[in-house]
This record gives sequence, C-alpha cells and structure tokens, in this order.
Amino acid sequence: MMMKSREAIVEVFLSVFFLIYTAAHLYAFLKARAALGFGFAAGGVLAAWMLVMIISPLLIYYLEKNHHEFFARFLSYTGYIWMGGLFLFVCGAVLIDVYHGIIYVVSLTTSADLGFLMPSARFSFFAPLVCSLAIVLYGYFEAQNIRTERLTITTQKLPADIKHIRIVQISDVHIGLIIRKRRVERLIRRIRDAQPDILVSTGDLLDGQINGLDGLAQMLGEIRPRYGKFAITGNHEYYAGIAHALEFTKQAGFAVLRGQTVSVQGIITLAGVDDPAGKPFGAYTDVSEQEMLSRCSRDRFTMLLKHRPLVDKESAGLFDLQLSGHTHKGQVFPFTLITKLSYVIDAGYLPLGHNAALYVNRGAGTWGPPLRFLSPPEIAVIDLTGASQ
Repeated sequence: MMMKSREAIVEVFLSVFFLIYTAAHLYAFLKARAALGFGFAAGGVLAAWMLVMIISPLLIYYLEKNHHEFFARFLSYTGYIWMGGLFLFVCGAVLIDVYHGIIYVVSLTTSADLGFLMPSARFSFFAPLVCSLAIVLYGYFEAQNIRTERLTITTQKLPADIKHIRIVQISDVHIGLIIRKRRVERLIRRIRDAQPDILVSTGDLLDGQINGLDGLAQMLGEIRPRYGKFAITGNHEYYAGIAHALEFTKQAGFAVLRGQTVSVQGIITLAGVDDPAGKPFGAYTDVSEQEMLSRCSRDRFTMLLKHRPLVDKESAGLFDLQLSGHTHKGQVFPFTLITKLSYVIDAGYLPLGHNAALYVNRGAGTWGPPLRFLSPPEIAVIDLTGASQ
C-alpha cells in the first residue's frame, strides 16, 4: 500500500513538473521566433534541443542508474543550468508581457496613443535573455562561495563549569552528481575553520541516487568534534533511498536522531525528528514532538533539529532553539518570494516567544540548477555562552 502511495506521488509530481517545464519551453520558443523570425530549419534545431532539455532529468536518472556517471554529470550541469536560465528568462519575459498588457489596456480605455511605450518583440526577448544569462553566470560562482553566518546566544542553562560551547550547523548539502569532492572539500575547510564542539546536519545531506560517492563519507568522517556529530533526515534522504542515505550518513560519523533525544555530555540536549516526506515511503518515525520534548530537562539547553522551518505550537516552551533548513532561501531570486510566503521565516534568526527561537540555514549546496542568486550558501556557527559571559 505504501509503495502504491509512493508511486502515485512520484507520478503526480513528474506530471505537474513536465507540464510546467514543457509550457516554459514553448513560451520561450514563441518569444524567440517572434524576435528572430527564424525559418523551419532553425526552428527545428531549437525545438530538438528543447526536447532534449525537457527530458534531460529522465535521461540523467537513467544514466546514473546504469552507472554512466560521466555522461550523467555532464548532462546534469548542462540540463540544470539550462533549467535555471530558462525559468529566469520566463520570469523576466512574463514581467515585460504584463507591462505590455497594462499599456495596451490603458491605451484602449483612454484612447491615447501609447505605442511608443510598447516594447518591441526583440526587446521582449533579448532583455530577459541577457538578464538571465548574467544571473546564471553570477549565480554559478555564488553557489560555490560558502559563507559563515554567526549567532551568539546567552543562556543560563549551561553547566557552571562550561562557559562556552560551539555548534556548527550544515544543511541541504545535496551531495550527488553536482555536489562532489571539490565542493565537499570546500565545506570541510569551512567547518574546520569554525572549530566546532558539535556538528549537526539538518537534512538533505544527499541528493538523488547515491551512485559513485565513494570516499565522500570518509572525508566527512575525518571531522571529529569533541562532543560528536548528529544528523536528521530531510526529504531528499527519502528520494535518494532512505536505507542507503542512513548508511552514508552513519559512515560520515553522524548519529542520526529519528524521533529521539540525546544528552550531549550533560551539557545540552539535542532532539531530532524525521522529515514528513518519509510517510509515503513507510520509513517515517512517527513520534509526538511534544511528548518527545516534554521528556527533556528544562534545566538544560534543548536544541531541536527539524528539517523544515515549521514550528509546532504544542512544542512552545519545550525547546530553546530549533535549527532548520530546507528552504535554500529560494536559492535563486525571484523564487525567494515563494519561500517567504511559504514559511514564517525562510532564512536567519527568529525569536518565537517562550524564550525559544528558530534559526533557518540557507544550505551549503544546491538542488537542481547549480546556481544561487541573492541567497548565498552557508554554514552556521552558533555560540552558546553562559549568562555570566
């Protein structure tokens, strides 16, 4: 029954995705033809290229599944960069079309000749094209520039002999076809520079299938904070295959918290929950967040690891800090607007009341297009200090 639910969800998602993606290509094709006036031959070549790009996610899946890693990685970069650029182009072109429509309606209702304000077909094509190309170029390099965000929290809940403890949070690394050895090495350098006492991963450490990741878990395993490493599942752990994802995470040296709490050397309490994406896969640890947290000592600083930045009202007052990720802060503007509407906060720090707070990590990697624009990747360094400091 669970397998049927999983297959149904996958089929619906793929159907909606390919419908939108095909429509975006058709829109871009018509814009190009209106601007360039190309003939049948040139149009056929462009249409053929677009068809390959439309089905590229399926081709990537097939190539990776059959261990054609070189071709899968090449097509991943090509197909997903194209995808990012296409959606940026469509967003810009739609804005120009909306402007065009407004001018047209105003000219009709006022009988004024506003033709000089109408953008030409060539402008309507080339303006968003140039902008999208510039953003893609900038966004590719921005995605590789991992920043360190710092947060200091003063608390009376540290033991008297502990004046300071440093937690480093990574999230949404998306190790897979695109995020590989170089990016992982860059991430590891950032983590080591931060000198964590505890390292936590708040989900989506992996992305897609997990072929050809030999050695990457061992590289992460070489980071050994003195108080340990802890992780939770994100939605992509289930898409990658939860059994293999958990094995990779454990090989990387993380203890995976799935509806569990753990006292870290009696200094702080960590609690972790599974991402609800696991429900259709039959691999979700269904525990009451409120019951789990109510068993934690209120005399110790309690940190909740939860992939999605959703705050359970029933858990109010039962934790001190929730660490989340998932949003990527939209990853590429203007998709930031979607995450801002979807969550109470899509990046950064938010006080919640009841002496609790939420911190949302933008993520260290990328999903889909290897691009970031106005949403740089990050690791978060959280310093807990005693109240006397």
